[in-house]
Order: sequence, then C-alpha cells, then structure tokens
Amino acid sequence: MMDGTFQDNDIDKVVAADRAHVWHHLSQHKPYESTDPRVIVEGKGMRVWDQHGKEHLDAVSGGVWTVNVGYGREEIANAVRDQLIKLNYFAGSAGSIPGAMFSEKLLSKMPGLSRVYYCNSGSEANEKAFKMVRQIAHKRHGGRKHKILYRERDYHGTTIGCLSAGGQDERNAQYGPFAPGFVSVPHCLEYRAQWDLAGEDYGRAAADAIEEVILAEGPDTVGALCLEPVTAGGGVIPPPPGYWPRVQEICRKYDILLHIDEVVCGVGRTGTWFGYQQYGVEPDFVTMAKGVASGYAAIACCVTTEAVFDMFKEDADDPLDYFRDISTFGGCTAGPAAALENMAIIERESLLENCTAMGDYMLDRLGGLMDRHKVVGDVRGKGLFLGAELVTDRGSKDPVPEAQVKAVVADCMAQGVIIGATNRSLPGFNNTLTFSPALIATRHDIDRIVDAVDGALGRVFD
Repeated sequence: MMDGTFQDNDIDKVVAADRAHVWHHLSQHKPYESTDPRVIVEGKGMRVWDQHGKEHLDAVSGGVWTVNVGYGREEIANAVRDQLIKLNYFAGSAGSIPGAMFSEKLLSKMPGLSRVYYCNSGSEANEKAFKMVRQIAHKRHGGRKHKILYRERDYHGTTIGCLSAGGQDERNAQYGPFAPGFVSVPHCLEYRAQWDLAGEDYGRAAADAIEEVILAEGPDTVGALCLEPVTAGGGVIPPPPGYWPRVQEICRKYDILLHIDEVVCGVGRTGTWFGYQQYGVEPDFVTMAKGVASGYAAIACCVTTEAVFDMFKEDADDPLDYFRDISTFGGCTAGPAAALENMAIIERESLLENCTAMGDYMLDRLGGLMDRHKVVGDVRGKGLFLGAELVTDRGSKDPVPEAQVKAVVADCMAQGVIIGATNRSLPGFNNTLTFSPALIATRHDIDRIVDAVDGALGRVFD
C-alpha cells in the first residue's frame, strides 16, 4: 500500500532517528543496538505497512486494542482538521462545541449516567475517579470511607495511583512503594478455579470473595470497587455467570461506589457500546479511552451519575466543595470531534452487530484449534476481544514457557499477522494469546488470523 511518499533513503533516516532517539513502549532496547526497530508507516482498514513495505493484518487494533474502526478513516481526519482550524483548544474550565455535543451523544448510549469529565488517557480517567472517591470520603464520611478495592489480574493504568490499584504483579514490580488505601480482591477466572464450583455458583462465589474482603477491611472504610467488565491484559477473562448481579448487590448493600474501567472494552469492543452493558450492571463511574476516538485523537472520559456529580456542588460558599482538578489536554477539541465521527461510523456501518457476529465466529474458530493443538487449554472472550491460553498439559493447566508464547507471536508476525500476548503481567502466567481485531473485521480476516495461529502453533509446539 505504501505510496512512495518516502524514498528509501528517507526511510533509512527515519529508522536511524528512531533507533537513536525514541524510547519505545514495553520494549527492551538492547537488541536495537544491532537490529532496526520496526517502524509502521501506513495503515488502511485492518492492514498496516512497515518501513520495508511489508503488509501486516493487524489483529490487535494498533497493538493495544485501540483502532476500533480501522485505519485511514478520512471522515474522522477531516472532522479533526476542521475543528482544529476553528478552535484547537481551550481549558476545560470552559466548554466547547464538540465537547458538549459528544457528551450528549455518548450519554445517550449510557442510561443512568449523566456527566462527562474529559481528560487525555485511560490512566488519567481512572485517577479522576479515584480522586472523586477520596474527596467524597472526606466530604461525607470524615475521610474514613476512602479505600478502593481492585481485582487480581485487572489493570487500570501506568501512574503510581493506578498501579496502586493494579492487579498485575509484573506490571507493578520495581515501582513501589504505592499509594495506601488500595486493597485487592480475588480474580474471577473459572479456568483457574479457586473454588470447587462451576457456572453461576462459581460466579457467585467469586463475588462473595469480594464481600469477604469488605468485611475484613470494614465496610465503613471501603468507598469504591474498581473492576474491568472483561479483564484485558490479565488474560482476557469474561466474568462467569452470576458474578455481576452479585457484585452489584454487594456494592449496594455496603454503600460502595462501583467504578467500571472500560478503557479497553468501551465503545464497541464486546459488541455493545460498553462491556458492562453485557451484564446488566448500573455503575457509578465509567472510565474510557482507547476506542473512544479509535486513536485518531487523544481523548479519555470519566463518566458519572448525577448523584455523584451533585456531591460536588452542595455549598457554593465552601472553597473546597467542588472537584478541584484539571486535565490540561482534556481541553483539546480534536478528541471529542474525532469521537463524534467515530461513533457515527459505528452506527452507520452497524459495527456493534458485526462485532458480535464476527466475535462468535472467531471464538468458534479458535475453539477448533483445541482439536488440533493440545497446547491450547482454553479459549474465551466477548465480541472481538478474545484470548487463547496455552498450557503444557490440559490436566495440570501448567502454563507454557513464556519464550514459546513469544515464538508463536513472532511466527505470526513473520506470516504478516500481528497478534498479542499477555506481556509483563503475571509472573509465570504470561501465557495467553490475545486478539482484538477492528470492529470492521470480516470472516476472511478472521480466517487468516486463526490460520496464522494454527500454523504457528504447529511449528512451535508440534
């Protein structure tokens, strides 16, 4: 697809500059002393091209579950350009046209929620919710009801505050000490069962384990529970049946605010606008980022109920009685302008329906790999958000060595298919292949992805 805009010598300069100066994310740079980093030059639909002109089918939507509507969307780019010329930025202490219009559009998809706080990343959105919980604790509970519960295997961002609520030990390693007042609860992955139960009974038991932590900590000290609707980097874990209704019941019983982190699942990834909507949950906070504008502009949102919002405007004469926070780049207008068009594309092209249909098809095709490769211990997911856990033995469920997981990913890359894997997440359990193709995926795209994995598994393990 590369159109020749860059000549070979230009690309060489780009690669040299990258190698000399760019600090890549999630990357060990020692190999770059003798090899070139990969530079992605162009994208169209679900395909990207690197500096060598090699085409890759992207099965992870930009590497981290972001480009939900695919690459090369001129309508989003044009919306951003037009907005930037009119007004690129003004601090969020004032409003903007795209900010107002996107908030209205977004909330039309989120019954029960009514306020949008703009910021620039998922980590920042979660920090806003944590700060709101802490301020509510001081305003309403003498500071006592300040603890925030988080779940093992869940991930909520890169800041010290978010890592304090991080359930992935390798992500957290060497970054402590962490902020006090964050307490973990058990994960809900039935495949690695913590109780001798199944189905709805297992789901309720996993939720009851949260209640046990609340009682141990003291319900009058717990202000919020923060969960992903489907755990992402911790292994792509859909909740077992019975889990979410019981979680909701527990939060209401103990007056605990429910914070759903939709940074990955939000805006269509699971086949509904938001992952929590798959399970009938009524949250107090919903945070989102990645797919909100499909990566065409930086935007994140912390969305709340009116009841939460009202707690920050009770006394206009009190200089501390409002949310004393600002996000500089929450005032950028490109984000909501891009997000409006992103949402319009999802509606216009029926991408929620396509996500559901293609997700079911991909889950079935991944399930077929279990018949061909005994190393595939479990396949799971929701919509176009899927995982395949690799084990040395299905009986013991011992994880395969991480080097072999990386070898599968590398083999697929050599075939021109980019897949993911749990990465620096859980000691000894970085053994799940991850898939999140754009919501525009076709059966042909799914077939190519799964066929690439099929071949890679055969070469690495058989």
